[in-house]
Amino acid sequence: MNIKISGGRVIDPANNVDQVCDLYVSGGKIAALGSAPEGFEAEQQIDASGQIVCPGFIDLCAHVREPGFTIKGSIATETQAAVAGGVTMLVTPPTTKPVVDTTAVAELIQERCEDLGKAKVLPMGALTKGLEGQMLAPMHALASSGCIAFTNAREPVANSLILMRCLEYAATHDLLVQFQPQDAALTAGGHMHEDTTSTRLGLNGIPEAAETIEVARCLTLVEQTGVRAHFGQLSCERSVRMVMEARERGLNVSADVAIHHLLLTDENVNGFNSAFHLIPPLRSQLDRAGLRQALIADGIQALCSDHQPHEAAAKDAPFAATEPGMIGLETLLPLSLMLVDQGLMEMPQLLEKLTSGPAQILGLDAGTLTEGSAADICIFDPEESWTLTEEDTHSKGKNTPFMGYELKGRVKHTLIDGQPVFSL
Repeated sequence: MNIKISGGRVIDPANNVDQVCDLYVSGGKIAALGSAPEGFEAEQQIDASGQIVCPGFIDLCAHVREPGFTIKGSIATETQAAVAGGVTMLVTPPTTKPVVDTTAVAELIQERCEDLGKAKVLPMGALTKGLEGQMLAPMHALASSGCIAFTNAREPVANSLILMRCLEYAATHDLLVQFQPQDAALTAGGHMHEDTTSTRLGLNGIPEAAETIEVARCLTLVEQTGVRAHFGQLSCERSVRMVMEARERGLNVSADVAIHHLLLTDENVNGFNSAFHLIPPLRSQLDRAGLRQALIADGIQALCSDHQPHEAAAKDAPFAATEPGMIGLETLLPLSLMLVDQGLMEMPQLLEKLTSGPAQILGLDAGTLTEGSAADICIFDPEESWTLTEEDTHSKGKNTPFMGYELKGRVKHTLIDGQPVFSL
C-alpha cells in the first residue's frame, strides 16, 4: 500500500531529522521524506498537520502474559494496547508458563503475534533452565528461534560460578544478556523502598543495596567475560552511576529505566494504594533526581513501560498482599512527554530514548525512518489531553495509578510494516 503522511513534524533521532514535511510509504517500507518518489500515487493519505511523525516506539520490557497467565493478559490484548500507545515493537520477558527455555515456546509466542498482525513481539529467552539458576538454558538454539536476548528476570542466580558460565557462553555467541538486578535475600519480605515512609506505614522495606549489590556483582562478571549486557529497569541513582562508570571504562553495557521511576517516589505509597506496589519499588526523591540527571547525560539509553498487567483480584487486597506491577504501554508516551513539559528534555532527545536508543541496545536496524527501512511509524498529537479510563483501556489489566488522570499527548495513528494497525 502507498501512503502519504502529510504536513507533520517528522522527528527521526537516528538521522537527526526534525522538520515539517511529507513522508511517503510504499511496500511496507519508508519510500521517501520530503518529495514524492517518481511515479508515486497515494492509495491513502493521512493528514498529520499539527502532529508529530516519528518511528514507532520500541519497549524493552512488556509482559504479554501468554502462555500461562491469560487471566492477566494475552498477546492479543497486550499487543492491541501496544499499538494504541504507539509501540510497534516490544520485548517480553521469559516469565511465562512454561518458561521460554525451549524453542517451542519461543516460536509459539512469535507465531501467535504474526497471526494477530499487531505489535512485533521479541521474546527474551531464559538464561537458566526454568529460571531456576542451576543449569544453562539452550541459548544458541533459542537465539536461532528468535530470542533477542537472555535474562533470568528477577529470579536469582545465586551461584556466581554458574552466572559466569552463562555469561561466557553468551559472549562466545555474541548474545545480549539482560539483568534485572535484585539481591534475593535483601528483597525477601519487602514491599516498598526502605526509608522513613516505609517505617511510618509499617511496611517491610527493600533497601537500595538490594539492587546496587547485584549491579556490582554483575558488572564484575561482565568485565571478566566481555559479554554484551543490558541493565533493565534500574531504580537507584547509584546503580546507574556504576553502569555509567563501566561504560567509561569500555564495557559494552547499557541501561534503561521505567518511566514511572522518573515521575513517582516512595512517598506516593501514602494511603496504601496497591497501584503503587511495584518491583523494583519506587525510590526516594534523591534517586529520582539522580535517574533524571543520568537520562539527560545519556547514562540511560532507553525508557520503557515495564508493563505488567494483572487481574483485579491481584490488586484487591492489603498493600503487602498484592502482586507488584502496573500497566504502562498506553501511558508510555504521555508520561514520557511530562519530561518535555517539565523542561527536562527536548522532544528529539526524548524520542531517541523510545526509538533508536532501544534499537541500538538490541542490535537491530529499527527505530528509524531511513529510506528503505520498515515503515513502523507513530503519529501523535503532543498537545491533545485525554483521560485514561477502564472502558477505553485496551490492556486486559487495569492496574495503574494513572487511571482516571488527565494525560497530555495522544497517539492518533500507528503503522507497522506500512499497514495501519491503529487509528483514533
